[in-house]
Amino acid sequence: MKLIRAFRFAFQGFIHLLLTQWNARIHLLAAILVLSLAWWLQVSRVEWLILIFTCTLVMALEAVNTAIEFAVDLASPDIHPLAKSAKDVGAAAVLIAAIGALMIGCLIFIPHLRARLLP
Repeated sequence: MKLIRAFRFAFQGFIHLLLTQWNARIHLLAAILVLSLAWWLQVSRVEWLILIFTCTLVMALEAVNTAIEFAVDLASPDIHPLAKSAKDVGAAAVLIAAIGALMIGCLIFIPHLRARLLP
């Protein structure tokens, strides 16, 4: 029963993330588009693994960033330079992962798209 409750809380957190965070919805949409494109291009098994891991990493970091923001808001409701720094660094982690994901996507998709679209 504890395990079921733990999964229920995790799913509630995921739904809360999607309902309250615009960027999380953007990242989820991007992941759906990336995985759909991978399916259409019939990428290799290794490329699938890389793409799934990359999408998962970006979504997970978005969730961690949101948790940091909530915790900072609770602990420091007033404006404080350290609170701002904590939020900015959390956002930077997501940005770094998203830039990496974009570069990985280009490395994987561009050759497939060239082969598919250019005779």
